[in-house]
Amino acid sequence: MENRKLTTLFEISGSVLAMAYALLIASNTGNELTGFTLLLISSALFAAWALIDKRWTFLLLQGFYASSSVIGLIRWA
Repeated sequence: MENRKLTTLFEISGSVLAMAYALLIASNTGNELTGFTLLLISSALFAAWALIDKRWTFLLLQGFYASSSVIGLIRWA
């Protein structure tokens, strides 16, 4: 039961942060660093969820998103 609470927390938090990331990047208002930071945090939360649920393909996808966020942070820094 404890794993279910954690995965729900990671799922909701990761989703909200990913939506905020998308809005910040799409708004083109100079908040790219904040947006890519939110994407990195979101992918870490989703990766934790993937590890708990043993969803290996989803974990691989989060590795891609984390890499994308690091590239974005370097590019916009």
